[in-house]
Amino acid sequence: MSPRAGHAGHPPRTLAFVESPVQLLNVLEWAHLHGLRGADPDRLPGAEPLPGTDPLPSVPAQVRRTVAGDPPQTGADLTVVVLSPTDPMTRGQLRRMADLARDEGYRVRWEEARGGTTAPFSTIGGLAGSLRRADRVVMGDPFSRYVQLLLTITRAKDLVVVDDGTATMEFVAQLARGERLVRWHRKGGRPGARDLLFAPVSSSARRRLTPSARRRVEVFSSMPVTETPQGVTVTANDFSWTRARFGPPRITKGADMVGTSLVETGVVDGAAYLEAVRHLAKTHGATRYFAHRRESAEKLHRLAAETGLEIVRPDLPLEVIARRGPIGRTILSFPSTVVHTLPLALVGTGVRVAVFDIDPAWLTQTASPRAQGFLSGVTGTARDVHRLAAVSPA
Repeated sequence: MSPRAGHAGHPPRTLAFVESPVQLLNVLEWAHLHGLRGADPDRLPGAEPLPGTDPLPSVPAQVRRTVAGDPPQTGADLTVVVLSPTDPMTRGQLRRMADLARDEGYRVRWEEARGGTTAPFSTIGGLAGSLRRADRVVMGDPFSRYVQLLLTITRAKDLVVVDDGTATMEFVAQLARGERLVRWHRKGGRPGARDLLFAPVSSSARRRLTPSARRRVEVFSSMPVTETPQGVTVTANDFSWTRARFGPPRITKGADMVGTSLVETGVVDGAAYLEAVRHLAKTHGATRYFAHRRESAEKLHRLAAETGLEIVRPDLPLEVIARRGPIGRTILSFPSTVVHTLPLALVGTGVRVAVFDIDPAWLTQTASPRAQGFLSGVTGTARDVHRLAAVSPA
């Protein structure tokens, strides 16, 4: 989808809603691909702190390069709205990514959307006018109740879903099949009281995310899309902005491991995961463990104590961290988004991504009935990765 004219020949007014650092990274990738420039291209980076946050040091400077084939700048206006979560790690990464977005010249509006009982009403009320005026709405998580509620307000004719990893695969498949929007690791369970109460809003969001003669829908993703809903435009995310902005990285001789929050989401048993990490680190000589932002401090403390791995809590999405380097020549991962994104971000560097299947014996009794098949699909559809068999530690 190329940028379209807004009212009276003006560039389209675009609002992007993000709740995680990965979503914000992919908004920047989408804006780069479509040639959207910052709203204030001449302003100095980091001129003012984000409202509601402490000032952060600027992201280390990189040599800015013009990539052959870059789309022309169209002057389209993009405002990023951060619906801030409460998790400290996610907030920290979001603040750093917001700093990057501002360095690129985009407007960033930081909303303490979960800062108390009245916060949602204040946030939605404050955004209602901008939503009604927006020509295009970009969102990182169509499963988010916040985003679904905001969709009931907008009159935008263009809706864009940017990559949110494995959730994007599930969203597209559910939309194609006309199913209600449910995250994959919850699917199969009985809807709770809050689900039933919110069902009308969720149904309305699904209808709005279905293309029609009056509404265009784009999905921007690096994940494989096998079931494309009729009328939906699918655009490939190849991380061209990340590669142009950072790196190339310095490659070390060792191996690094990427953590996962499958224990925290109730899919994988904690003891089995700990044993698998210990086995893989020993077998492949991994020295660093890049923690997922949702991994618990208690679990990470046990991993450090029992495996000897250096635990690294990244302050930016791993795709950016890997491009900045240094990074191991081999990156070990369980099934997750990074087995699709890291090969794209690191293309041409010689880094190998190795992915390990989840042994069915690791799954908890409360895991979704389709968890094993979904995780196997995440691994099986990954390109340019070295697939290794499931580990069954003794």
